[in-house]
Amino acid sequence: MQISTADDLRARLEGVATITEVGVEVIDERRLRGELMDELAFEAVFNPDPDLRDAARWVIWSASQALGCGSASIHELYRARGRGEIDARSFTVPAINVRATTYLTARQAFAAALERDAATIIFEIAKSEMAYTDQRPAEYTAVVLAAAIREGWRTPVFLQGDHFQFNATKWATDPDGELAGIRDLTREAIGAGFFNIDIDSSTLVDLSLPTVVEQQQVNAENTADLTRLVRELQPDGVTISVGGEIGEVGKTNSTEEELRAYLGYLAALA
Repeated sequence: MQISTADDLRARLEGVATITEVGVEVIDERRLRGELMDELAFEAVFNPDPDLRDAARWVIWSASQALGCGSASIHELYRARGRGEIDARSFTVPAINVRATTYLTARQAFAAALERDAATIIFEIAKSEMAYTDQRPAEYTAVVLAAAIREGWRTPVFLQGDHFQFNATKWATDPDGELAGIRDLTREAIGAGFFNIDIDSSTLVDLSLPTVVEQQQVNAENTADLTRLVRELQPDGVTISVGGEIGEVGKTNSTEEELRAYLGYLAALA
């Protein structure tokens, strides 16, 4: 049954969860993790009323927080691994780009992980994929978190904006406009609960320049600019994980020299 009004939504939640001023108080976890979540995921995507879509998404977000499977940054886990506090050989972190039937696909991924006692997965979607699949960040967040709830997931969910990539052709004619577009997407993604962002300005690397440092300069500077934006926007208590790209995917392997040149990013960030 499609939710037609806010009262319909409250009725669907009756006896299952109570809407409070700050979120959702779970009354019946079993029912919330059951077919009701299928309905909420559907409403979050297909309800024709944008306000009701947003309401369904808010309920899913709030329920995930209450159930321990809310959106999170993987930053601290990576840092702990880098310090040697976690055995780097004990597990890997798959990053899955879900482009279609996202709710059902994410459900299967969570189910498979639970069967293997795995607890760390990144669900990501690239800027290009958002366009050709018509999945904006808020929708993607809602359905992945709904899938986590439905499958009984009880640990944080890592949502990532993948390859927030600059278009080199557009950059050549309108660099300010291209940067503004990436900045707007970053704002949208963080606002939707993506706490892991991959900045990809590697497409701007100009291999015709005489030195590797010069080749990487525009890449490093744009990554630094967007990192500053991320830090301004990240919620209190969250350090968003930021990734960067040294070279364009599908070309050649990056070298140590290119990496060191790209780390001019740190100076640009200061």
